[in-house]
Amino acid sequence: MYRPPYLQAGDQVALVSPAGAVDAASVKCAVETLQAWGLVPVVAPHALAVDGYFAGTDRQRLHDMQWAMDSEDIRAIFCTRGGYGCMRIVEDLDYSVFQGNPKWLVGFSDITVFHSKLNTLGIESLHAPMPKSFGKTVPEAMERLRDFLFGQVTSYHLPPHPYNQEGVVEAELTGGNLTLLHCIRSTVLECKHQTPVLFIEDVGENLYAVDRMLQSLKLAGRFDRLQGLIVGAFSEMRGENFGKGAEEMIHDLLKDYAYPVCFGFPAGHIANNYPLIMGSTVELLVTSAGTELRFMND
Repeated sequence: MYRPPYLQAGDQVALVSPAGAVDAASVKCAVETLQAWGLVPVVAPHALAVDGYFAGTDRQRLHDMQWAMDSEDIRAIFCTRGGYGCMRIVEDLDYSVFQGNPKWLVGFSDITVFHSKLNTLGIESLHAPMPKSFGKTVPEAMERLRDFLFGQVTSYHLPPHPYNQEGVVEAELTGGNLTLLHCIRSTVLECKHQTPVLFIEDVGENLYAVDRMLQSLKLAGRFDRLQGLIVGAFSEMRGENFGKGAEEMIHDLLKDYAYPVCFGFPAGHIANNYPLIMGSTVELLVTSAGTELRFMND
């Protein structure tokens, strides 16, 4: 995998809305945050557009993403929010210029679609807070995002979790939002790495739907080929009458697999949404003392 160049003070970065519509206040907050980091934020022409649920028409969102990807002056792309919409434009983009001049793409949730696409192209990206959530993200996670972008990539050390499965592995990190990963299964967008470490998270789903997605992925053999699994936040779950929480059902599904599994990773639709470098080779070490996740220098 190719890691985009780290940022430097004075670099221009784009704020683009490839999915749901975003409010002006969130964009203003993000501009101020990025300026405080020494960056020069450039708001895409249609970033605040509205077309029903979406941040502008498919054509407008496609135009803005293509501009941000192709512009030599833009050194990173911050997707303003998730929601839904990336799948409608992701395969209509021309990635030829971007592949010759990769830059960081930052986001989570619906942006999982782009993380997976870039991984198929051999380019790393950042699963991390977006402008819509900047104001709700804990300062420590925002600081970690800034550090990662500027080249200060550090390891994670997490306390033990009762559902953890011990082990150590080194493999490429893939994944993101479980619903999106389920949606792009067996499509051209699905990451083709045969033995990755998979990260999953989700928000607002009915627990029976989470179980259905997990069982579907299991039947498709997706858990058989993993070398490790990292379970992030499954927040605001609905349908408690299902009888099991998301973590318990994941634990039950994976207990017959021998690879390491980390539960309780601080990433997803939560305030402590810490960044992950998707596509990076990572070392995942899970022991009785806790979990260490280390990003290798690709």
